[in-house]
Amino acid sequence: MRKRERENPCGVCGHYHKYEEGEVCGVCGHRIPATSEKTSVQVSAFPSEILPEFLYLGSYDNASRSELLKTQGISRVLNTVPACQNLYKNSFTYHCLQDDKTLPFDNAIQFLEQCERDKARVLVHCMSGKNRSPAIVIAYLMKSKGWRLAQSYQWVKERRPSVELSEASCSLSFLHGFGSACNLSTF
Repeated sequence: MRKRERENPCGVCGHYHKYEEGEVCGVCGHRIPATSEKTSVQVSAFPSEILPEFLYLGSYDNASRSELLKTQGISRVLNTVPACQNLYKNSFTYHCLQDDKTLPFDNAIQFLEQCERDKARVLVHCMSGKNRSPAIVIAYLMKSKGWRLAQSYQWVKERRPSVELSEASCSLSFLHGFGSACNLSTF
């Protein structure tokens, strides 16, 4: 659809398509769910900016959109799920966490600290951007800012409302253990 045929661009991706009707965007491929499918949390085609001009949190879907990452200036990607492919090895610097059963916080934090020293923008992602990658970002905030778990979680949740850490998924218990190991108060 040409721009002049439609006055309002999509509120999620900024492209022109019939987003109210659930039409898939021809440019970036996202769609807004039909009214019966809508949830209380709006999902964006863009990753969530956690720390300005540095740290972004997202899903595999976000990581698979190289043009959107480039428009945000992201040059590095921290992949927290070994099963996820690193799709654009010629365009981005990837760091993939190898352990699928635990969350290697120290390994991830070293990579993020290097990105910060290099003033490079980095996307941290897992499959849905709700559990593993937020846990890594929260651990980074706890270590780099000296924040408690509750404060770090709230910071991330305000910027990415779809975050769902739980004891059942182990991410929350790993964070409690990480906070204790770093002599940080968790709550």
